[in-house]
Amino acid sequence: MITPERKQEVIAQYGKDKGDTGSPEVQIAILSERIANLTEHFKTHQKDNHSRRGMIKMVSQRRGLLDYMKAKDAKRYEAIIAKLGLRR
Repeated sequence: MITPERKQEVIAQYGKDKGDTGSPEVQIAILSERIANLTEHFKTHQKDNHSRRGMIKMVSQRRGLLDYMKAKDAKRYEAIIAKLGLRR
């Protein structure tokens, strides 16, 4: 679970302006934050398969957004990958 305060910090860090929640960079950053939180959750709750399924869906959604960015603007794609520390 990402807190509303943390979500606002992510939007401020990756968004173009204050209310920018729709740009791919912000969406990817929020998904990355949620995936990281769930990864920590699974270290103590290994058998939580319902949440694991949701995380796999989030990873797939993030991958789709990254593929979209790569096709539209390779510079922005490289920048967000480097900023978030994602592989590929």
